[in-house]
Amino acid sequence: MRYRVVFRERTDAEGRATERPSEYLDAQLSDGVVLDASMVERDQPAGLHTESMDEDDSFLSVQIEAWDYDVADDRKDDFIAALRNSEVVVEYEELGDEDSDSVSAV
Repeated sequence: MRYRVVFRERTDAEGRATERPSEYLDAQLSDGVVLDASMVERDQPAGLHTESMDEDDSFLSVQIEAWDYDVADDRKDDFIAALRNSEVVVEYEELGDEDSDSVSAV
């Protein structure tokens, strides 16, 4: 099974990541659940409208990062439980036939 997972990622005033959200998910997973993972997209924080964020923009220092995960078919339930426990997953969807895709918010 293949999943697209969207994480929230905090950044500093210059828009550099201050955490690695995928590591929070990794900490929740047992060996053999994920077969492969790759980052597919990263948005800039909404507050980064100039070279650096203003003092009032610090609450906007969050960006979105999307990863694709190949998950062992028999470990799907373990993967979804880890997504829900990670506290950094915004949403996820199973990739496959267009008719069977489903998006879930965490």
